[in-house]
Amino acid sequence: MNSMLLQINYHPEKRCAMFSQQLVNGITAGGMYALIALGYTMVYGILKIINFAHGDIFMIGSFIGLILVKQVHLGLIPAMLISMLIVALLGIVVERIAYRPLRNSAKIAPLLSALGVSIFLTNFAQLVWGTQTRAFPSSFQITTFQVGNVALSSMQIYTLLISILLMVGLYLFVQKSKLGVAMRATSHSVENARLMGINVDNIISLTFGIGSALAAAAGILVGLYYDAVYPVMGYTAGLKAFTAAVLGGIGSIPGAMLGGLLLGVFENLGAAYLSMGYRDAIAFGLLIIILLIKPTGLLGKNIQQKV
Repeated sequence: MNSMLLQINYHPEKRCAMFSQQLVNGITAGGMYALIALGYTMVYGILKIINFAHGDIFMIGSFIGLILVKQVHLGLIPAMLISMLIVALLGIVVERIAYRPLRNSAKIAPLLSALGVSIFLTNFAQLVWGTQTRAFPSSFQITTFQVGNVALSSMQIYTLLISILLMVGLYLFVQKSKLGVAMRATSHSVENARLMGINVDNIISLTFGIGSALAAAAGILVGLYYDAVYPVMGYTAGLKAFTAAVLGGIGSIPGAMLGGLLLGVFENLGAAYLSMGYRDAIAFGLLIIILLIKPTGLLGKNIQQKV
């Protein structure tokens, strides 16, 4: 590895090509991180709690997509839409069973409930689908395009396009629709939103549903991109996505998008120029540096909250 880097250092063109390639790889991974991070930041923006079961909901979405593609023989887009719908309903059920009864309890109670849901979903997946890693069959031909010095696969293009479309769609929904206005009003003050005639319970359920649906889409993209689906995949992906949400500013939708992209880019650049072994250290080191400089995250707001 070190000898290869020394050779690249003597060739500016190779150095530039390597940087460009890792930048593209990082943006692709960052888009998937951002989709998962949006679920964390949306729930926190309204309830001021962390849904630690979100990573396992992402995992369930990946397995449902795998079943729809491999056994039902659906195409990628239909499988993704159905998986998003099923997992959105799962997110709503989780909110009503595990969070709603504890909404007025001490903040530690919903966190413990989330951890319980996380353990349950992981064990459920192991019981139903086993503990082994499963390959995610591709329903389309994967080709590689050479753009200058950068190799760009059709899988990366699909992943980027779907991630961007979903993130832009969410942003427009929150900013332009009546339900989006109700979500923003609820995030500012649950009590005031209720006084304005907003059905807060339905808005919170909708928030869980949308966040879970985006996690399901990310689960299918991750399964396709890395060709691997397994029951504990939600732990690492959820931890990275939570890091991205905090990095961008927990509670900020643009912040979650930005945090995910930055995390993916820095991870891939660090893995390329240093070592794959430092991949996680670089991600969390970046988080520490950003929080030392700006404790609220890049786009977060300074709001004092008792925990």
